[in-house]
Amino acid sequence: MISTISTSGIRLFAALMLALLAGCSGDQQNWNAKSISGLMPELSYELTDTSGKTVTAEDTDGNIRLMFFGFTSCPDICPTTLQKLARVVKNLPEPTRQDVKIIFVSVDPERDTPERIKSYVEFFSDSIIGLTGSEKNLRELSKRYRTTFGYEAPNEDGNYDVSHSSAVYVFDRDGEARLLVRPGQSTEALIADLKALASQG
Repeated sequence: MISTISTSGIRLFAALMLALLAGCSGDQQNWNAKSISGLMPELSYELTDTSGKTVTAEDTDGNIRLMFFGFTSCPDICPTTLQKLARVVKNLPEPTRQDVKIIFVSVDPERDTPERIKSYVEFFSDSIIGLTGSEKNLRELSKRYRTTFGYEAPNEDGNYDVSHSSAVYVFDRDGEARLLVRPGQSTEALIADLKALASQG
């Protein structure tokens, strides 16, 4: 005797299997950005801020942090990204807005002095922390998060371009790497992600 399964039975079985698979996942939140929980090391650095003081990741413990690598002479990706991130933070509800910090790491220390970085980031938002360091420290930091940067040959005026990642790394209040935001993600989607992350404590 051949048994048959109704369409509704197949749907119920599929729903149960999906629920079981979801239960096996370490991160049950449906993020808009790419989840990198457990895939990258916690936030750690020792760099120079816009006052010329040495700072570490521990100085912003307790905040959700959005880290982005760039340089102040960047013609497109950097200003577009920082403008977007500033808009995201501005549109977060209180007190989440105060809990989120944007960390802009300049990978062009030869031109980007603390004073220049300060003027640059303040143009976009007072939620942005501008940092830089020696090329050695910057190489180590970028390698830690599986990215890189490079310098193009200078032109006749001595100006040069810097290649770098356009990704934004999101770290939770404990400094754990949680999300990787790509350029195509909308402002609304990132706001939703940060609200969800903030609600996790």
